[in-house]
Amino acid sequence: MKVVSLILARGGSKGIPQKNIYPVNGIPLINYTIKASLGSNTQETYVSTDCIEIKNKAIKAGAKVIDRPFSLSTDLSKSDDSLIHFANIIDFDILVFIQPTSPLISFLDINKGIKMINESCDSVFSAHEEHWIPRWTKSGQPFNWSPKNRPMRQEVEEFYVENGAFYITKRKNLIKSKLRYSGRIKPCLIPFNRGFQIDTLEDVKIISKLLK
Repeated sequence: MKVVSLILARGGSKGIPQKNIYPVNGIPLINYTIKASLGSNTQETYVSTDCIEIKNKAIKAGAKVIDRPFSLSTDLSKSDDSLIHFANIIDFDILVFIQPTSPLISFLDINKGIKMINESCDSVFSAHEEHWIPRWTKSGQPFNWSPKNRPMRQEVEEFYVENGAFYITKRKNLIKSKLRYSGRIKPCLIPFNRGFQIDTLEDVKIISKLLK
């Protein structure tokens, strides 16, 4: 079984300019996920990008690169379409789709997901368990609970929260469904802190300290 990883890293970013190569503790952000992939049981690590600067840094970090068409690199482009583009170019059996904004993930997390695919399912997504907490809508209304009958945390079933760090799926499922996960889907539980995403400069400050 050929297992490859893919990191989607377009050049455009509104929150943080050139976010995918923004320096985090002096290291381009994308380098962290490339390193995790290279240390895992994947046989090849690819970066799909429309940006020459990202391309050069990814190659320097040890990844292979495919050029992503402009039509798949806009603000409205869907990641799943870029996965299909990749599958039409590169041969593989299992795809590990890693988000470059998740610098805390470990090769151990990736290996755990790959093992799940080989043993019991067609697709997995990284997640963590979450206990019930009271949520409110922006309009100030309780969301799916009542202050008059507030449950105790242990009375409410725990659930899984998809953190977006990575997704793993079989090629045949990806081609058929055109989705990052399909068929028999299971969560791959990873430590809460390793699923943190960088979307803002405040995130950079917090995650920089966790990476030290």
